[in-house]
Amino acid sequence: MTPEERRAFGARVAKLRKERGLKQEELAASLGRTASWLSQVERGVQPVNRLDVLRLLADGLGVSLQTLRPDAPVETPAPAPAEGETPNDLDQARLVISGHPVPEVLLAGRAQPGPSNLPELRAAVDTIWELTHSNRFAELSATIGPLMPRLERAVRTAPQEERPELWLLLGRTYQALSAAFVRQDEPDAAWVAADRAISAAEQSGEPLQVFAGIFRLAQAFVRLKHLDQAEHAATTAVNALREHTKEATASAEALSLLGSLHLVLALVQARAGNRGEARRETQKAREVAKRLGGDRNDFNLEFGPTNVEIQAVSIAVELGDAGEAIDVGQQIDAEALSVERRARLAMDMGRAYAQRRQSGEALACLLEAEQLAPELIHTHVAARNAIRELILIAGRSASPELKALAERADAQP
Repeated sequence: MTPEERRAFGARVAKLRKERGLKQEELAASLGRTASWLSQVERGVQPVNRLDVLRLLADGLGVSLQTLRPDAPVETPAPAPAEGETPNDLDQARLVISGHPVPEVLLAGRAQPGPSNLPELRAAVDTIWELTHSNRFAELSATIGPLMPRLERAVRTAPQEERPELWLLLGRTYQALSAAFVRQDEPDAAWVAADRAISAAEQSGEPLQVFAGIFRLAQAFVRLKHLDQAEHAATTAVNALREHTKEATASAEALSLLGSLHLVLALVQARAGNRGEARRETQKAREVAKRLGGDRNDFNLEFGPTNVEIQAVSIAVELGDAGEAIDVGQQIDAEALSVERRARLAMDMGRAYAQRRQSGEALACLLEAEQLAPELIHTHVAARNAIRELILIAGRSASPELKALAERADAQP
């Protein structure tokens, strides 16, 4: 599907939806999708290539498949994407975590153990995390499709001596998937993936990996706005880790987890409007980062002094302290961190400048974030709200760059 065809298809979806008096949120909910996903479909940004998704969309609109897309086949299986086409972000990943991953293994009796090719699987899981950190979610989804069932089968059929590491690789993969679902505003799927990560980590015999899974679970709860569940999950983990890290010889890995969970609690308190508690949790994270002594990437958390300050900017914005956010953010050098972390900093700086009605600076930061990670700006509710606010402030004098950004992010007032 060419860009022009995607735009034409999206316009047809929008027209049919409006004719039926449905809001984007209503139609998206009936499809089990997010409003941001449907918005991208209607703008021609998000391709819809799979026949099962087309049928789901047609059913939601109450039309035939051919009304929705005249050239779509009716009875044949969904074709594979043509060369150069981009599959739907995380659609395949959602299907992978739907139901039991390898039910055929359960009915096979005692499966014959076979080689699992651990070096190849280690490399594949590292690639999954590279894709997650760079927000390349379509590639992530396509890669997860064959990898996850392979890992799930291997942990049940590989020789016993290989299984602990295979459980570890499986848990790390589910953690990456949970992180990606959170960023794509699909917290229900993030919850499922995080829960499976915790279970796999426990099977691996690596207890700290369990805490990494709890961190992902708490993030999913925050995005679901279940702040009490997020606080409970993070607090119980912090209490256990605090005892574990009392000694000066505490491992860097345990400290990274402890600090990251304090940052989750800071966000929870900020979202709840508890200014003092949010600041106290941020300070606790700073103290842990000082003990750590530098930036690390244990458990793909990117915890360290730099990431604490990036999160401090985000917390200040959540609390409405735009001046503090800008002061802190201007001192941060995040070049050594992932694309996702750099984009998040630029986005939050844009939000801070928008709060202060410094429109030029806000637009520059948001455009920088979009260049680094387009989907972050196009799907993140806070980013879209900031863009919408800038449009309202500017009124008729809104610049072409701002109008174009609002169009790409579907953030018009």
